[in-house]
Amino acid sequence: MSPVLSNPASRHPSSARQANFSVDEYRPIKVICIGAGIAGIVAGIRFRQRIPNLDLSIYEKEDGIGGTWHASRYPGIACDIPSHAYQLSFESNTQWSSFYASGQEIKAYLERVVDKYKLMEHIRLRHTMTSAKWDESAAKWNVTIRLPDGQEISDTADVLFLGVGALSRWNWPDIDGLKHFGGTLVHSAHWDVPDGAIEGWKDKDVAVVGNGSTGIQIVTALQPRVKTLTHLIRDKTWLPPPCSIETLLKLVGKGPETNDFTFDSDLKTRLANDPDFYRHFRHEVEASTHTYTPISFKYSPEQALARSLVQQAMTQQVARKPELASKLIPDFAIGCRRLTPGPGYLEALCEDNATLETTHIARVTKDGLDLVDGRHIPLDVLVCATGYDTTWRYPFPITGRDGKLLTDRWADHAEAYLAIAVDGFPNMWLAFGPNSALNSGSEVAAIEKQVEYAVAATAKMQRERLRSIEVKGQALRDFNDWAREYFKKTVYHEKCSTWYRNSASSVVTGPWPGSCLHLVRALSHPRWEDFDYAPLEEDKTANKFYWLGDGLTYAEKTMTGDRAWYLNDVDVPPVPE
Repeated sequence: MSPVLSNPASRHPSSARQANFSVDEYRPIKVICIGAGIAGIVAGIRFRQRIPNLDLSIYEKEDGIGGTWHASRYPGIACDIPSHAYQLSFESNTQWSSFYASGQEIKAYLERVVDKYKLMEHIRLRHTMTSAKWDESAAKWNVTIRLPDGQEISDTADVLFLGVGALSRWNWPDIDGLKHFGGTLVHSAHWDVPDGAIEGWKDKDVAVVGNGSTGIQIVTALQPRVKTLTHLIRDKTWLPPPCSIETLLKLVGKGPETNDFTFDSDLKTRLANDPDFYRHFRHEVEASTHTYTPISFKYSPEQALARSLVQQAMTQQVARKPELASKLIPDFAIGCRRLTPGPGYLEALCEDNATLETTHIARVTKDGLDLVDGRHIPLDVLVCATGYDTTWRYPFPITGRDGKLLTDRWADHAEAYLAIAVDGFPNMWLAFGPNSALNSGSEVAAIEKQVEYAVAATAKMQRERLRSIEVKGQALRDFNDWAREYFKKTVYHEKCSTWYRNSASSVVTGPWPGSCLHLVRALSHPRWEDFDYAPLEEDKTANKFYWLGDGLTYAEKTMTGDRAWYLNDVDVPPVPE
């Protein structure tokens, strides 16, 4: 006679014991989001939409929402990709005023989105994160927040989402004597000139330092409004035609000779009232932005053609001052530095009151600038458009497992898994982290996918009763090894001044290793095998399927809610012709 087999569960009660919760009786999840720019806004919408039983706090250090579009208020600020491509996929705006929206218009759009989705009840303005520390015993992030009055409070979260981006931390340039300037001194990232004050600059001598996209926009905006304008640059830069300009002109029926980039009222009315026309219009505009990545490949036909066409166009645009061409047109490949279209900039430099100065600054004096060749430039106003800290070394300590600081982890150069996660920092997700910048498409599309990845991971934590999810170190290393190999075929290692590369290690930390569409595909389907997981301590079981619960759904157990939810939004397959 065969021996009687005992019940395996009785021998190992903790391995397969049954739970008293339903499979979809979701535990509470607390999420803290830092930043209320585009990433924080999308996170607020998507976390609330897809994570039940959610406690959400969004902390923003500024006094308004919008991120860089709130903090940056310099004259001429505008988006350099088409307006209809710089908006959320699910929240269309048919009423953009021009091809390339101003910063104020983008901020107003984001404020409408926040109001529509009632996010202000979760957003705390003038609340600055000063530190975040992982508590291993509780599997929580302990976050310290400085209040408007200077006091500090503590908050805890299961998930920490960093939506602080790369364009929020700035410093004054290291120029001798800068603090002793006796005129008006202003930084583009902290534009504190009162409204209307620029109208009083018509008799002023003004200088702008820096020729990134910000400096170029400021020069274009100020040149007709000041007595003299001197633009001081250290590096040459490519100035291509505005992004997708041919597509936009064709769609609105304007010729290539026009400088009128506004949308007329008839077109805006049709965009608002004809959904099919609007869908086609937006689709064509957005598709046209996904054509630029091959330019970044060394020796590619696209690189050679773009270089030839842009050089020819720049030479023609400075025909009034032909000496500008040699000062502006680079020797390095197009795309080594971030492309800066700057419509109207070259025309502004050709005006009689504008001067392009390539001689370096020796020092700032009380009444102007001394150059290294001994010349003095008298000034009333000095504008520093010298960019941001793009090292991703955040100004607050983030402490992960075993007391490891993120700044130490990134001491040589910043790196992340798929630009969104770092080993040693569980339950933490990044938006616009290292290698998030794009050379085509829209950063908004990329941010949406980064948010959705973080939300999907949080849903997995909640669904499967996990205390932590952490990317494997080997997965992060493999991604970054692949990225470095990819960048070898690009122009990003050419000799140029660029924030795309880490200045110390020369590792490319700015751009994504591929196109915008490539990023969207890569982040659309999470590779859960690239992560390590730990179950909730209170479950006290080694069985991986404890989260299946009592065999019921909550609607069945309580006889409430929708018990045929699977018939909602059915994915109906097309019938072959």
